[in-house]
Amino acid sequence: MKLMRAMGNGKRVWSLLMLGAMAFTLLLPLALVVVPTTALADEAATTAAATEGCEKKGKDVYFKIEGCVSGPPAPQTTATDYPSYNLPYPLSENRVIVWTVAQQHLYFGSFVLAVPIFCMIIELVGIMSKDRAIGKRYDDLAHDFVRISLTAYSVTAILGGLLLFTFISLYPVFFSYLTSLFKPFMHIYALLFLAESGTLYIYYYGWDRMNDGGFLKWIHATLGVLLNVFGSVLMMLANSWASFMMSPAGVDEKGQFLGNLTHVLHNALWNPLNVHRIIGNMVFGGGIVAAYAAYKFLSSKTDNEKAYYDWMGYVAMFLAIASLIPLPFAGYWLMREVYAYRQQMGITLMGGLLAWLFIIQAVLIGALFFTTNYYLFNGMGRMRGSEPYRKYIKYILFLTTAAFLVWLTPHTLVMRAAELKAIGGQQHPVIGNFGVMSAKNGAVNTMLMTTIISFILYQRCNKIITVSWAAWGNAVMIGMFAVAMVNNWWLAIIGYYIPANVRVGLSVPQVMGTLTCLFVGLALNSAMMRGAKLTGPVEWGKISVRSQYGLFALAVSFTWLMALMGYIRSSVRLFWHAMEVFRDNSPWAFTHTIGFAANVMSFNVLIFWVFTLFVFWLGEFSTHKQLPSMVDERKPVGLGQPVIAGGSK
Repeated sequence: MKLMRAMGNGKRVWSLLMLGAMAFTLLLPLALVVVPTTALADEAATTAAATEGCEKKGKDVYFKIEGCVSGPPAPQTTATDYPSYNLPYPLSENRVIVWTVAQQHLYFGSFVLAVPIFCMIIELVGIMSKDRAIGKRYDDLAHDFVRISLTAYSVTAILGGLLLFTFISLYPVFFSYLTSLFKPFMHIYALLFLAESGTLYIYYYGWDRMNDGGFLKWIHATLGVLLNVFGSVLMMLANSWASFMMSPAGVDEKGQFLGNLTHVLHNALWNPLNVHRIIGNMVFGGGIVAAYAAYKFLSSKTDNEKAYYDWMGYVAMFLAIASLIPLPFAGYWLMREVYAYRQQMGITLMGGLLAWLFIIQAVLIGALFFTTNYYLFNGMGRMRGSEPYRKYIKYILFLTTAAFLVWLTPHTLVMRAAELKAIGGQQHPVIGNFGVMSAKNGAVNTMLMTTIISFILYQRCNKIITVSWAAWGNAVMIGMFAVAMVNNWWLAIIGYYIPANVRVGLSVPQVMGTLTCLFVGLALNSAMMRGAKLTGPVEWGKISVRSQYGLFALAVSFTWLMALMGYIRSSVRLFWHAMEVFRDNSPWAFTHTIGFAANVMSFNVLIFWVFTLFVFWLGEFSTHKQLPSMVDERKPVGLGQPVIAGGSK
């Protein structure tokens, strides 16, 4: 201990080096994510000579190279290979049980993977803050986040064990096949789980002991980074099993393993699924913590409690929405790879049986944008001097609503024969034009940009810009958004007049315009806020109760969205356990109606929230710390707060 304290005196650089090393370790698994599959194929092709002398050769279904057959073929199952326990409907279907348990495990797993990422960010913000009072406030907030996730972590482990038991008992043949391919990774998974558990408990219980403001605190921060390394790799291993079922690799057409574990792991959809799920977890985790803060806000007895939980809700919402903005782009990438792997899967998803579920998805995502903007509009009430900006709310709302209506317009309608005849086809002659991807790309980018504008206005609400180049800055800002918006709508219109394969490429400049507004717009706004004159501090706690119900709506929408997208991704396999390699011959190898699927999804959402409220309630027993004061005693002149707290620094 003395040695560590001695090192802390004037040797902060070693702490920074250690943190850098840990950050590098965190990024290491991501390097594998971005390795192109073609590179792996080329590498394998050069070693193809090593297959000479094999007793039996096979050709990889994805990498299209030969390898030595070193495993049995995928089993040819019959209905008797799927044990049934004569339970009442719908539990008589094994897949409904697996579906429910897997969904609950995924919910809690996503939550406990996302919260440590937030803690790592918030703790670092606290360490780097020059104002010790604000730094301590962030530190306490990060500690609170971990406490919330601790009970959820135990629930995740229990659900993981239950899922394993469910697979073994209900799908024994399929699970044996999957285990035969992924056995080495399953051992690594178990070891990583132990490492993550140990790190989490040291991270949480060592929070106060290691909070010396120096070397030990930096060691603690590196534990946070390490925790996220373990969590990210665990998630990637689990993703490899799920993505293998959609796009198998490393096996031949009979499902026989060809001896290359990297190929089995690195299938066609593994990369986009990893990226999509990391971002999605952060969105989901932020939503749950925001709901917790809203729950605490509504039950608060004192003004300071209200202020603290109002601030917590804002920070969680900020992190969730910051993650939500790039999520549609990650989704595009995943869908593009699905199309590239098997066009038939893409057609089933976007233009066939499951297409109507994307209308439900559009409604849910639209609800997210509306709720976020509504919360920010309510948040303006916390700040004196926000009045000049409130007049823009109606324009933002109009654009968001118009874009939302375009986005949820279906391509084809479900109609009776008479209606079909009256309308002249399944597609409405006018409104039907909004049902194509060209219009929807324009719509979603519009909603993203209006949300970015809302946040920029929110940042400005209690400040008067004093930089000498304010007029030029505003002109650049307005010009940038105007160009991006016109570019977005123009490309959406052009998309109607060009072939589909060219139209797909238009989404890239549309996305680039939105991302430019996001990064350049926020950076420019932050630069303009430097030295701004404050019209008053953010009065945390003075926000409408309706806004807190908005945070609940945000979290429930995230939950529903995860259930929906998980169902869509799994259903696209239709009657295959592993696409075109291992057929599902169970009595339940058919696709349910949309109504049935929606009921099961809603049931899963309900179950999750019952568990989550229990976790919130249980978390109350370990609340011992005095909440930090949220009273800002600084004079309202030229002082900013970190951007994460609504400020500019």
